[in-house]
Amino acid sequence: MDWQLIGISFITVFLAEIGDKSQLAAIALGGSSNNPRAVFIGSTVALILASLLGVLAGGTVAQFLPEKLLKSLAAIGFATMALRILWSEQ
Repeated sequence: MDWQLIGISFITVFLAEIGDKSQLAAIALGGSSNNPRAVFIGSTVALILASLLGVLAGGTVAQFLPEKLLKSLAAIGFATMALRILWSEQ
């Protein structure tokens, strides 16, 4: 088992999810619910399934496209999102 890859994945997802809309929704649900444990279990399972879908999709796409092209597409996608956020009319 690649513990370094596990650690990097954990840190990346953990930091990306802090303050995310899904965390704010879990805070709101947990605060308004009589059973915060159920909110924790539901949100944990949802994050696990979403991550599983991302890993499966990434593994599938990686079989058809070279790694350099995938990294380039990801970089372009993130740069495009950043520019749209910076130049939004809100």
